Amino acid sequence: MNFRFYIVLFIFNISFCYAQEADSTSVQGVKVKDSLVQQTGLMQDSLIDKTTRGVKEILVLKDSSSFKTLKDDAYAAKIDQKWLEELYSNALYDTIYKSVSELKYDPVDYPELSTDTLKARLKRLDARTPFNVEYNPSLESVIKSYLKHRRRHLQTLITASAFYFPMFERELDNQNIPLEIKYLAIVESALKPRAKSRVGATGLWQFMFATGKQYGLDVSSYVDERSDPIKSTIAASKYLSDLYRIFGDWDLALAAYNSGPGNVSKAIRRSGGYRNYWNIRHNLPRETAGYLPAFLANMYIFEYAKEHGFTQYKPEIAYFETDTIRVKRMITLDQVSEVTSVPIEKLQFLNPSYKLDVVPFVEEENYSLRLPNDVIGTFVNNEDSIYAYAKAEFEKREKPLPQFFEADDKITYRVKSGDYLGKISRMYAVRVSDLKRWNGLRSNSLKIGQRLTIFPKKPHTSTSSAPKAAVKTKPITGEVIYYTVSDGDSLWSISQKFPEVSVQDIKEWNGISGSKLKIGMKLKIAKL
Repeated sequence: MNFRFYIVLFIFNISFCYAQEADSTSVQGVKVKDSLVQQTGLMQDSLIDKTTRGVKEILVLKDSSSFKTLKDDAYAAKIDQKWLEELYSNALYDTIYKSVSELKYDPVDYPELSTDTLKARLKRLDARTPFNVEYNPSLESVIKSYLKHRRRHLQTLITASAFYFPMFERELDNQNIPLEIKYLAIVESALKPRAKSRVGATGLWQFMFATGKQYGLDVSSYVDERSDPIKSTIAASKYLSDLYRIFGDWDLALAAYNSGPGNVSKAIRRSGGYRNYWNIRHNLPRETAGYLPAFLANMYIFEYAKEHGFTQYKPEIAYFETDTIRVKRMITLDQVSEVTSVPIEKLQFLNPSYKLDVVPFVEEENYSLRLPNDVIGTFVNNEDSIYAYAKAEFEKREKPLPQFFEADDKITYRVKSGDYLGKISRMYAVRVSDLKRWNGLRSNSLKIGQRLTIFPKKPHTSTSSAPKAAVKTKPITGEVIYYTVSDGDSLWSISQKFPEVSVQDIKEWNGISGSKLKIGMKLKIAKL
């Protein structure tokens, strides 16, 4: 697609990222800033690179992230695995990019949609949109080809759109941009917030670095606002508005968005002064020649999805079911996940602009954290404790690796089908950010067969059909308090209500092996 911008998708059940393969015997090092790992530089570690021998035994410190190995429901785990694979996969983005750049206009046999029916529907679309949605054989060919050969991909996009389109429409309306522009994000990125093109265009609206900066999108070591759904939509609206003022035609504005105003003006000259997209299309770059037909084809299919048998599924989480909090201190998504019990994968999906899974705090910058509504209140009510916990975690991480791990603790893990960083981190009770730091990973994607270096806090045990060991309950000496679990409670939030009480204490006093609680459940707490 465009030399400036490309293509994304998500699915609740679905959505992305690129992979970088790391060799198990050589790992890119890291910089530490404010005790946080930043993946730049080349700093070798003696443990990772096997350059040190005879390491003495070192006392392993207790880490707040160390939990017992838990078992999951096998069927539910498979479902999670499938949608998480989609979440971090760029397969759909690549498919759409290829379909647009190699678009063909040969007649397609698709008897389910007659030419007369298509003409009538396009005429109705044309009456309510500023785009020129007029019938022509080329557009008919693209629409029928998509319906015949790409139904599964289209259903995936329709499902993902239930999350993204409401936020797109609000920002497009604020900028007085046609709401149909929302379909452009389908063509650009397949609704993948972290989609990255071969020339570096990034995000839902595929901004190049310079253009993103020009329209106010911050790109730094920690943050890439080209991947922020709302901020990038505002920037795309402003850019498209500028292009419309130049050309006075939305079709040409879209073509210029894809290939640049210069290529469109050259095509107008070479066509003898024609200004209709379909009259200058043969003089546009190959990708741009297929750009508007792809856009109009997706517009038609989405507008008539029900008539073509597609289902409008409710997303696992809707945009209006989330809200943002402006951060007051640096915090990682790992830490947020631990204190709120929201899975790290969901936090990454809701906060795609944070490249290292770190929400930085910078004076005069409005960095925010998007969370599900049901945990917003708990987070705000415990902000001081949460930031104090995050600070303590950062200070602990400043200490060198040998303080936490012995040399013999290092293992090499080979990535299997269905693996993702969140899953592996739980297997070995380590953090996603640590996995990325140890292996020099800049994205969340992994390749089958890739080797990862891991320093586990505990040995990994298989989740086979072996009987589940009973949880050993620690007796309480002295006075006991009974706490009734209410909506929104987590082990961490409950521990904060009682001085000197840790999450592990509550689990051991009550024989809890996992982290899930039921409303109304009574917990025994020692009065310390």
